[in-house]
Parts: sequence; structure tokens; C-alpha cells
Amino acid sequence: MKTGDDKFKILVVEDSTYNLHVIEKILEDQYVVGKAMTAQEGLKAAQIFSPDLILLDIILPDANGFDLLVRLKEMETTKKIPVILITGLDSEAAEEWGFRLGAVDYIKKPFRETIVKARVNTQIRAIKQLQVLEKMSLLDALTGISNRRAFDQQIQHEWSHALRNRCEVSLLMLDVDQFKEYNDTYGHPQGDVMLQRITQVVQGTLKRSLDVFCRYGGEEFAVLLPGTSLQGARIVAERIREAVAQTEVYNSETKCITRPTVSIGAATAFPARGDKLSDLIERADRLLYQAKSKGRNRVESGEQNVV
Repeated sequence: MKTGDDKFKILVVEDSTYNLHVIEKILEDQYVVGKAMTAQEGLKAAQIFSPDLILLDIILPDANGFDLLVRLKEMETTKKIPVILITGLDSEAAEEWGFRLGAVDYIKKPFRETIVKARVNTQIRAIKQLQVLEKMSLLDALTGISNRRAFDQQIQHEWSHALRNRCEVSLLMLDVDQFKEYNDTYGHPQGDVMLQRITQVVQGTLKRSLDVFCRYGGEEFAVLLPGTSLQGARIVAERIREAVAQTEVYNSETKCITRPTVSIGAATAFPARGDKLSDLIERADRLLYQAKSKGRNRVESGEQNVV
């Protein structure tokens, strides 16, 4: 998701040098503008430039713009990019066909600055709103960290990366010890306070931006450690366990202070073709419950190349 300082990128596929210049002058103050003059150049630029929005001329020297639109919507890397068609034609049939193929709007020649800006800005606002919704759908409402859905997406990505690059990936599964008893004794609002506090503590122990910390469900959390050996995973797990054990959770109603603990299962895989991601997750989960059964507030770890 872009920050306030990042400009959205617009790719203009248009065979007229003059028209390209006009559109660029209209948009360059607000956006980063990429240009292509043929369908082939446009297809390549859409993949390399990774635009947020494409303005596509219907008539191109090497192909029909509609054909390029179909190609863009077929490709996994470009199918979600909204496309505004550019046309000098005054044809309702052409417009209807463009919408059926997946275009989101039309801009007609000759260009009017106010119309171009309005239609482009409308699509960019829609993109921003979608990005906000997508971000919210991947965050846990209570703790503000990644949720189970985000975890499922990220671990699949890291598993595929480890498989391609022949490297390790480690997973920690954490569970707050005796959390049900705490919840039953002090109530759910105070239980939420404990989960929020533990989240803050665990986040403070993670040193790398690529490590993924998420709420897996209830009082269970997961930490994904890309490119990390079993020894490294044990170190991170012990650091988390110790930090949580030193934490105090204050209850403003009872004036009581509780020191929570967590049990952790740590598993590592060096994926090879035919291995299953689910085996890594299941093993980390089994190790977590071994830690529980052996007295809680401890780390149990698996061997490398176990999946």
C-alpha cells in the first residue's frame, strides 16, 4: 500500500507522440507517467512498470486495443490493473464492447484536461479505497497485527520462495499459557488487555522487517521466520519466551499484576518438491502442545528437513 509520499503510476499506451505529450503534461504533477506506443511495448511495460492504472488507445499500429485489453485481463500480473480506454471514435457499440472486456471507463479525443483528470482521479480514489479495505481485511482488529488470512498468504509465499531458492524457512507457534483461566477470572476485556500487551512485547523482540508476526486465532500466535535455521528459530523463540515472562499485565479494577507466560513450538523446513507446507504447520503445532504438556513456559523445537 502506498504512503502519502508515493505517487501512483499511470501507463499510457498511445501511438501518437503528440497525444502522449498532452496526457503526460496533464497528469505529471500528480502521478508518475509511463509511456508506450505499441501493443507490444504496452504489454511489456505493464509487467515491468507495474502501473496502478492504464490508459489504452483502441487503435494501435501493431494490434487492436481491445486485443491488448483481453491479454492484460488474462495475465495474472496485470488482470487487476484498471484500464481506461482512449478513443477518437463516437461509437456506443465500441464502448459497450470495451466494458464487456473489462475496461472501467472511456476518455474521448480530443482531450480535455478537466475530463482526463476527473476520470483518472476517480479510478485512483477507487484504488485507494480498495487498498484500505484489503489492508483492514488482513489485520487483526484487537492487536493490530496480521491476522490468520494474512498469515496464510504470507507463509504460502515464503514456502514457494524457499522452494525456488533452496533455503530454509522456520515457523514458531505460540500459545498464552492458562489464558482461559485468566479470562474466566478477570473477564474478556482484561483478557484483551493481556493479548495486546503480549503482542507489543513479541513485536519488540523481532529484529527483522521480513519476519511475520500474526494472531493465528484466540490466544494463539504465529511467527514466520524466512531464511532462518532451526538454531536461529530457537534463539528467537527463547527471546520471545523470556521477554513475555518478564512482562507485567496490570488489572486496573483489581489492582492485581499478572506475569503471563507462553509456550512455543519451533519447526524448520528445507522444502523440496513433493513436500507439503501443511506438514510444517502441523509439526510446529504439535511441538507447541509438547511444550504445554511438559510444563508450559518453554520452547520445544523440531529437527531440520522434517517435512
